[in-house]
Amino acid sequence: MSEESDHGYKSDGTVSEMEAVLDVKLEVTAVLGTAEMPISQILKLGRGAVVELDRTVGEDIELHANNQLIAMGEVVVTDDRLGVSISNVIKSPSSRRQALLQSDSD
Repeated sequence: MSEESDHGYKSDGTVSEMEAVLDVKLEVTAVLGTAEMPISQILKLGRGAVVELDRTVGEDIELHANNQLIAMGEVVVTDDRLGVSISNVIKSPSSRRQALLQSDSD
């Protein structure tokens, strides 16, 4: 039996089942922060309203793929577009829980 690499190819050069999913597209979302508001306050929001989020300037934001936390990072601007510079990749479910608990306590 041959060993599988990180990219779906086996050490003997053949393609594994992993290759079948490499082109699957996922929705990636950058979560800048969250806020809880009563419906009455949401209904009063209008153009120019500011919603205060639970994050501070410079604090890492969450990067989600299909609503699952996959990384933490900071907001960057490149060529007049926003992006995320990844500072920590979350690989396991226990790491995801730990990262979420840390961000909630900060």
